[in-house]
Amino acid sequence: MHTFSPGKPHWWQWATILSLDAPAVAVAWQWLFAHTIGSSVGWYHHAILGAGVWMAYSADRWIEGWRLGDDQVQTQRHHFYQRHRWITFAFWLIVFGSSVTLAFRKLDVSDFTAGLILLSPVIVYLLSHQLVHRHHPLRVPKELCVALLFVGGITVFSFNAIDFSDDGPFLALFGLLCFADCALISIWEDEVDRQHGQTSLALQFPGGRWLGHLLPWIIALLSLGFTIHADDSQRTALFCVAASGILLGGVDAMHRPWGRQFARAVADLTLLTPIIPWLWLALRS
Repeated sequence: MHTFSPGKPHWWQWATILSLDAPAVAVAWQWLFAHTIGSSVGWYHHAILGAGVWMAYSADRWIEGWRLGDDQVQTQRHHFYQRHRWITFAFWLIVFGSSVTLAFRKLDVSDFTAGLILLSPVIVYLLSHQLVHRHHPLRVPKELCVALLFVGGITVFSFNAIDFSDDGPFLALFGLLCFADCALISIWEDEVDRQHGQTSLALQFPGGRWLGHLLPWIIALLSLGFTIHADDSQRTALFCVAASGILLGGVDAMHRPWGRQFARAVADLTLLTPIIPWLWLALRS
């Protein structure tokens, strides 16, 4: 058994420790999807989604840190939430109150309703995977749940504008990309999940690890294939999926020499490729 010694975190770990990387990914792809389908998404939509994703991730790690003993924690992110339990809880309440206030002030009825609909499976996921079905051998893999929730997150305020015949391939590939990211992390951190008493995809289906390693490359190839018949906006989105798949596959190939902590910190950064078209449009305007 590997004994975790927290020490001082590296600078490159702080985005993951503070649960900031996942909200950044969600907001980036929310912007790209809205831009792709011509949906009007304002800054407050981004703020509410980012806050919601942060609250979900921080709550997950807060509960994990609360239920584990000091000698069981195996990551800097869980150690942080365990050590700063009540400060992070107070900050969580501030973010919750601020996002609810913003939602009441800025969202119309349809957006507010859509947000509430998405909130329900998020709460069910947290209760199920952290408390009720934590050790159940047949529970739905958390990696699949997270991927589906991310797809829901980037589309929640643009749902009425979706044409699934045109936008379906992109959404499916984005969901697969999120799933691949989570699946690879579960492979890299299988010992962490084992020590935490947490069931993961890698522990539930150890024989499928080879597919996890191939999945980013399959996603990249499929995305590039779909660009052939896509229009310009869809092509940009599909290129972003392909680029993220290639980058994620590269991180997976290097995770042993880099170490699991660095690979984990970099993994979500590979999903920030929508920043490139955003910067391009910002510079042109």
